[in-house]
Amino acid sequence: MLIVKKFGGKLLETKEKISKVVDICKEDYEKGHDIILVLSAMGKKTDELIGLANDINDDINKRELDMLLSTGEQMSVALVSMAFARENIPSISLNAFQVPIITDSNYNDSKIIYIGSDRINKELRKKNIVIVTGFQGIDKDNNLTTLGRGGSDTTAVALATKFNADKCEIYKDVDGVYNADPKIDKNAKKYNTLDFDEMLQLSNEGAKVLHNKSVEIAKKYNETIFIKSILTNEIGTIIN
Repeated sequence: MLIVKKFGGKLLETKEKISKVVDICKEDYEKGHDIILVLSAMGKKTDELIGLANDINDDINKRELDMLLSTGEQMSVALVSMAFARENIPSISLNAFQVPIITDSNYNDSKIIYIGSDRINKELRKKNIVIVTGFQGIDKDNNLTTLGRGGSDTTAVALATKFNADKCEIYKDVDGVYNADPKIDKNAKKYNTLDFDEMLQLSNEGAKVLHNKSVEIAKKYNETIFIKSILTNEIGTIIN
């Protein structure tokens, strides 16, 4: 079984949280499953990098901003690969150029147009957990691009469709999709299932559970998305 797993920045902000990510992946790896792992930048690293850019020049060049922001995810994948090595689990980190993930040249909000398969398949055959930078790609001229905030979701779903994954799992610090923020509204209702159009509507209305481009890709290719809780590893909401 091939599983694509995606973890957001809040789930990577400390050594202890990274260890939790490793433990979750280790469980499936030891069952014999192949894993493609997609990661966001750690914690608030993307916001920190945007702040640095604004301190230098408040009229930011979009191409250079993408060059800067792409370093956040590269930090995440390298550190998590090191954490796997500590557990004697083989893995390799890849950035967008190494996959490659080809996008258009609409900096800060690009769209994926092609994903190569040779490198990832090669690493999976070696029984490596393949750790891919979310949120980023390269255009036809090898310029780094980003997919917009939340774009790591889109990377994960696109990889799941490209490699015909058996599961696409998006991990969150809540246990599913709610009709309101459960951290604020104690009466928020959790959805056990949603169809693609319902999830798209929630995303377009500002829900930060899934990047809207990821839902559009999932709908186009009929890719079921499982929203899971980092706290319990249980499925919270199924989107199909």
